[in-house]
Amino acid sequence: MALLDDVKSELAAFDGDSPAAIKAQAAAMIRFGGGLHRIKNSYIIQFECASLAAAEWLRDTLKNVFGHESEIKHLTRQAPNGPMKTYVVFVTRNVVALALQTGLVDRRKQQVQGLPAEVVNGSIAQIKAAWRGAFLARGFLSEPGKASFLEIACPSEEAAMALCGVARRLGIQAKHRTLRSSERVTLRDPDAIERMLKLMGATRSAREWTGKRSDGEARGKANRLANFDDANMRRSAKAAAEASIKVQHAFEVLGDNIPENLRQAGQLRVDHVDKSLEELGKIAEPQITKDAIAGRIRRLLQLAEKTEKARAAEGK
Repeated sequence: MALLDDVKSELAAFDGDSPAAIKAQAAAMIRFGGGLHRIKNSYIIQFECASLAAAEWLRDTLKNVFGHESEIKHLTRQAPNGPMKTYVVFVTRNVVALALQTGLVDRRKQQVQGLPAEVVNGSIAQIKAAWRGAFLARGFLSEPGKASFLEIACPSEEAAMALCGVARRLGIQAKHRTLRSSERVTLRDPDAIERMLKLMGATRSAREWTGKRSDGEARGKANRLANFDDANMRRSAKAAAEASIKVQHAFEVLGDNIPENLRQAGQLRVDHVDKSLEELGKIAEPQITKDAIAGRIRRLLQLAEKTEKARAAEGK
């Protein structure tokens, strides 16, 4: 989490945007981090995140740019890894006026499901700011040395599609997926991740992430080659890497429609590319044989292939 915190601190400190871009960032932060809520006969605007710097940026921007007062509340929640601090920005006065200013509602006072039209159709600076705001609200970044990803949790399918659409204007292909009823927008290509970090304004963190990733890949490759003392081991490593790619594709095709035993076997293959099938069976819970885990991975890939063929037939 240290690198993610550094990225968000750098983004919250980004300076030099135009007024329109600042408004686009604030709108995206609110849209992805909370939004407009009706409580009894009144409305509130709420933004929640794990970054104090992001919460303070939004509070200051709402006051200095939009002319609205807000307050920050500190909350502590119990998470699987221990207590987690979150920060919530509340606006309780003149809420509808602020919602109109930020584009959370349109002129008919209907809530916008994606991103405001003035952002989607705005300048490149506004597009960069919208991605920056969405990332500050609900962004995640893999630690160097692990499977690369940059991901944003989205409040709705429309918001995810809008984020993918504006990414294309930046020349970056982002993928929308639904994971356990949660809408996500994901980048997995390391070069695209590095470029997006720079476009959002986290140039220092982008260099750090890329440097650590390159070092990790070099060390991992050296270690694997040192342990491969014959051609059979090299072929096994290549097969494991290819299987990992196929499993990731199967996950994308099948989404949530995967039997749990097949999902677990596939996830082990993705998480431990350098391990043999026998080693995967030993770290499975409960332990299973080499043949059992190979069979489950094979059935997972067959299920994905069958599903793809069925979808292709339906589309004809």
